[in-house]
Amino acid sequence: MSPKQQRGEVTSELLLDAALRVFVASGEEGLTVTAVVQDSGVSLGSLYHHFGSFDGLIATLGHRWLDRLLGELAEGLRDSETAREGIAAAVRAYLDFVQEHHGPALLLHSPLADRKSMTRGREFRDAQEARVSEVGLWIRLHTDSGELAPLPAPLIESLVMGPVVAVARRWLSGIGDVDLDEAARLLPEQIWRSVRA
Repeated sequence: MSPKQQRGEVTSELLLDAALRVFVASGEEGLTVTAVVQDSGVSLGSLYHHFGSFDGLIATLGHRWLDRLLGELAEGLRDSETAREGIAAAVRAYLDFVQEHHGPALLLHSPLADRKSMTRGREFRDAQEARVSEVGLWIRLHTDSGELAPLPAPLIESLVMGPVVAVARRWLSGIGDVDLDEAARLLPEQIWRSVRA
């Protein structure tokens, strides 16, 4: 990698890290171009050079952390021998991610992320195609083997991840009435009952 490419990567990282810090500290209303540029120490021109727009920066930040989350889910599924074990691994991986990466989890579960996924859902899904395909293949494998109910893969995915996402959002809201370790123990069996063949 050339020195110019290395500087470009460092600049991109500075901007992405600053955007996440600003979001965590100030929420969506505080997440502005000015705040990110000031926090990062990077020029406005560099932001546009590397990301095309402020929206491009935020999309890249979301893609980065969503890819990491999906990667951890896929790893849990890969390491499981049965569908039941896979569900438990996916629940644990998701809730561990939320607990270990509070700021990124806040971003991924924010109204901002919801709006972006609603308006640009196909683009987000296409950007995560390898990870999404791995989860889809796991579902198909266990549906074909007769372990999972013969439902369309998106429905299985929704039945498995819906409760986990709801618990994560509740925990991230700071209400304080959800224990993620307890949820990781209890949810897999309840989810398994809804998707087993």
